Amino acid sequence: MNRGVLLGMVALGAVCGAGGMFLADRVAPGELGGVDKAKVERVVRDYVLANPELIPQAMQKLQERDSAKAVAASRGAIEQPYAGAWIGNPKGDVTLVEYYDYNCGYCRAILPTLQKLVDQDPQLRIVFKELPVLSDQSRVAARAALAAAQQNRFKPFHDALYAAGPVSDATIAAAGRTTGVNLAAIPRDADATIRQNLDVAAKLGITGTPSWVVGDQVMTGALPIDQLQAAIARARATG
Repeated sequence: MNRGVLLGMVALGAVCGAGGMFLADRVAPGELGGVDKAKVERVVRDYVLANPELIPQAMQKLQERDSAKAVAASRGAIEQPYAGAWIGNPKGDVTLVEYYDYNCGYCRAILPTLQKLVDQDPQLRIVFKELPVLSDQSRVAARAALAAAQQNRFKPFHDALYAAGPVSDATIAAAGRTTGVNLAAIPRDADATIRQNLDVAAKLGITGTPSWVVGDQVMTGALPIDQLQAAIARARATG
């Protein structure tokens, strides 16, 4: 670990009391053993106050570590697609998971980016997870998407429903007709699947859409393609 960050975390004990030392121990477990903590706190207090950027850096590292643990605990549920709710290489070496809502304009706007990612990366698989958090109609749309996935028409339905604008019974029905999805055949496990997605997202700290999981990383927002590519590269390098 960078010595400056470690010293900054120790100094948080002086600045923030026991909470700072607790944070330091979580960020760098075992690295403070044998050190006269009280003496170090006195020496480096001025250092951390002069370099306050160490605090958000350490907080980010802690958040990343906690996210990685949450992902590891639920990786199977996160990366396993529901039937045909995926694009790209089914045996790819990296899986990018998108949690989305059909009433999310940012999710709609990023569709071309996702297609470009799989077009440019033959070893990438993108898995789509319904996260209907914006309205009751979002849940209706999510159940319809699961029907499309089960009927191997997910991607055409997904694109058609987003292209139709704000979700309504009429736009869901139109997307079903256009893509040949039988919307009367909602899977029996649709509601259970959506509940699982919501539960896993909550464990990951995901509250909005679009949100992403790749490797041990959890990210939120309509990220530009270069940020998604960088995250995919990190996952591939550590996978």
